[in-house]
Amino acid sequence: MYGFINTCLKSLVVEKYGEETWEKLRLQAGVQDSFLTFEVYNDEITMQLVDKACKILGVPADMVLREFGEYFFEFCKRSGYDHMLRTLGGNLYEFIENLDALHSYLSLSYQEMNAPSFRVEKNEDGSMHLHYYSDRRGLCHIVPGIISAAALDFFNIELSMEIVNQTEEEERTGKKEHIVFLVTQNPVFSYKERNEFSSSSQYVADSDLEKGKNTVRDSESSVCPVKKSHWKTIRGMITLGRGKLLRGFDPVYPKSLWIDTKTFCNGLPFHMVFDKELRVKQAGVSIQKIVPGLQTMGIFLDHYFSIVHPEVPFTISSIQKFINSQFVFQTRREMMPESWKQRPMLELRGQMIWMESLQCMLYLCSPLLRTLHELEERQMHIADIAPHDVTRDLILLNQQRLAEMELSNQLERKKEELRILSKHLEEEKKKTEALLYAMLPQHVANQLKEGKRVEAGEFKECTILFSDVVTFTNICAQCEPIQIVLMLNSMYLRFDRLTTVHNVYKVETIGDAYMVVGGVPVPVSTHAERVANFALGMIIAAKDVQNPVSGNPIQIRVGIHTGPVLAGVVGEKMPRYCLFGDTVNIASRMESHGVPSKIHLSSSAYQCLKYKNFEMTERGEIEVKGKGKMHTYFLIRNKAATENEIMGRPMKDLDSGRESAQSIQEGRPETIQVSFSVLLSATQTQPEKDQTPAIAMKYIDGPTDEQNSLKRRNQAKIADLTGSYLVTI
Repeated sequence: MYGFINTCLKSLVVEKYGEETWEKLRLQAGVQDSFLTFEVYNDEITMQLVDKACKILGVPADMVLREFGEYFFEFCKRSGYDHMLRTLGGNLYEFIENLDALHSYLSLSYQEMNAPSFRVEKNEDGSMHLHYYSDRRGLCHIVPGIISAAALDFFNIELSMEIVNQTEEEERTGKKEHIVFLVTQNPVFSYKERNEFSSSSQYVADSDLEKGKNTVRDSESSVCPVKKSHWKTIRGMITLGRGKLLRGFDPVYPKSLWIDTKTFCNGLPFHMVFDKELRVKQAGVSIQKIVPGLQTMGIFLDHYFSIVHPEVPFTISSIQKFINSQFVFQTRREMMPESWKQRPMLELRGQMIWMESLQCMLYLCSPLLRTLHELEERQMHIADIAPHDVTRDLILLNQQRLAEMELSNQLERKKEELRILSKHLEEEKKKTEALLYAMLPQHVANQLKEGKRVEAGEFKECTILFSDVVTFTNICAQCEPIQIVLMLNSMYLRFDRLTTVHNVYKVETIGDAYMVVGGVPVPVSTHAERVANFALGMIIAAKDVQNPVSGNPIQIRVGIHTGPVLAGVVGEKMPRYCLFGDTVNIASRMESHGVPSKIHLSSSAYQCLKYKNFEMTERGEIEVKGKGKMHTYFLIRNKAATENEIMGRPMKDLDSGRESAQSIQEGRPETIQVSFSVLLSATQTQPEKDQTPAIAMKYIDGPTDEQNSLKRRNQAKIADLTGSYLVTI
């Protein structure tokens, strides 16, 4: 099928069910997102889309296809085929009867189109039998949708269509699907039209009773006899140069044909007359020139031609059955002169007329040529076609039409390429923005992108953290540079993840120094808690990073201070969002005067965390370079959060750990879980590998030695399973 069909199906799904449904549908069907109108696609693509649409929407196939048929009619109208469809016929019967002619015309442009075929029969009760033939099975339910929509739109008629017969058409070659629909018409009138129709019908009926059965009313309200002589009819039409609209028309034929045989064969150069046995009785001069064998009268037509459309056996009965269809004949290569066998075979397209008096069939036809190139390939000329034959104009117009189609196709391809490039550009833009937002706060980056100047801002209170690696200089002196890079990358990746977990802003890294801030650039009241939790996570994460010299886990120092800062963007090339003020200096001093694997707090940071469920110990007064004596503290743990929560691990791991602890301590006193790593960092002062952590436990009721021994054994078991100690209160 051409992409036009698939584009229509996509438009239906998007319009009725939304873009998300189409995206889901096409992914399940495994097809591309867009289709070129004049590109030929495998029928399997359309079948897959219909099949998946039925499953996703939960609607039977016949309902989906009928809805598609109704939408396809509207889609064709919107695509520029409105006037062409409206002028096919004056009533529904003529409309259906000329569908094959429409498909034949469209095949000039859509050369690989494999259209269905239609044949319609009138019944005495006013209903019709519509015969539908197709090479594709399973799409017959589209037909009621299309025909019903056309009948309602063009003729104001509602239809009911039901399948009365469904067979594999043996008469046609290749076993085509043959569906017979019973079509019943129900006129639709508006309220105003119904009243007008009723009143006019009553008026005509009363008039007929008064004037008699043999009279009818004409358009000027005068009474005209039904039976008129021939000359009275002519006078009524031409009196004073004015014609009258007659309700009926009876053609007039001469007593004999006023044309000689030679003129007829020259005037209609492409025609043939053959009898029931397919013997050729007469042929036009141009067709004799193309098929010289036709100059021998009495030859069999099927020896020189084969039927291309409709695909029926070459018998007089089959032709009579499809007499309302356009017939396409193709010359047989084996019957052509030897010198002509390299040419493409000529196709003829035309109408069959049965002459009852002669018991012969007249085939009025024209060459089926789409372009001037096809005309040249068959070594024919425009002069070979009769001047009255519209094929002359059709070839020239279609040549222009094909050029426009090719241009349209190229534009569609360019449009698709631009769409794909735009999609890739959007993806790259997102990557660039992600990189930019990693370097600068989002609102600052957006202001810089818009060319605006970013003013420095004052933050009355925030919390700043500094960290560095213990003995980093010695490590650098004893190993290769690449090992240092790998170690720092491994550590910083873990720290970067924690900034997202605790929603703190990473300011920068210089060598082994890592700096974050809470409450900047977006002020928050929980800045100290966020940074404290982040610091606890850093201590835990550092244990997973290996020292490339000793092979032991690295140790870090962490310092935290709370106070006011000034923040702004510095520089134009590689701009950085920097913090200024004494708060930065003090935070840096807290880190440099800290203890390995501990979190050093200033008194202001301690005051912010004092009533926030954090366990802290007093370090006392220390001499701080450039600041004199300062009272500082150590952060031990968060009493309200577990290690898994601090590290932002999945709840699944957290739940499994708790379940294991509960299963072991069943029947024991009420307990709370404390991070083993946090307790370890609270007392560990030297990085000795074999040092045993000291755990300080306070008992309310003064436990006995036996109770202490039992508790320690339970704690050891739980620590082995969960990596945590349970401290009884």
